[in-house]
Amino acid sequence: MGESKDIRTEGGEELCKCHRKATPRRPEDLRALKNRLSRMQGQLSGIGRMLDEDRYCGDILVQIAAVQSALQAFGHQVLKEHMETCVQEKIREGDTEVMAETLELIKKLR
Repeated sequence: MGESKDIRTEGGEELCKCHRKATPRRPEDLRALKNRLSRMQGQLSGIGRMLDEDRYCGDILVQIAAVQSALQAFGHQVLKEHMETCVQEKIREGDTEVMAETLELIKKLR
């Protein structure tokens, strides 16, 4: 694992211990993830406009479901990348605790 950085709130509460990837993402993979993220941001902005326009609840719910589905697919893609890079690297280094961490991450994606 690369360098670690604690992220804290103003009150000092730890939110997460963030790590940098040992092997950087390939430029094309990073671009694809960022494109997906941009599309989701656009969908969320669209939902905001729908609220401003007082659009029909059912239409808004359909858009919310689309964002949830896109976010789930995005998470699965990041998890796949995590398993193909970070997890494999840690196992090669003899760190089997990464498996428990990965199981917890899978649970959080549900």
